[in-house]
Amino acid sequence: MKFSNCMRLALYSALIATLLALVTFTLSWNFYDYWGGPIFGYGVILFPGNLSLVYFWHPLFSEEIDLIPKLLMILTGQFVLVYAIMFCAIKLKTWLNAKYG
Repeated sequence: MKFSNCMRLALYSALIATLLALVTFTLSWNFYDYWGGPIFGYGVILFPGNLSLVYFWHPLFSEEIDLIPKLLMILTGQFVLVYAIMFCAIKLKTWLNAKYG
């Protein structure tokens, strides 16, 4: 697979994951009291964003930031981590197919 195709597929995957995270976060935020907690799958869908929030953004900023900046940090982390993981996975699959397949 060409380098540009790998980048394009990773970019589309990251955009889809970020949009899904935005929808999940919005639904969870608006219906938290109704459902008695976060939406089902919230921890799984937003895992990359929350991971970046804990290990990258939290040491730089305090916990007392507003909702919108925190949401932007989560979505940025979601996009960057999903893009990097997908790009590495696609390149690894391409390399393994070229070597063994």
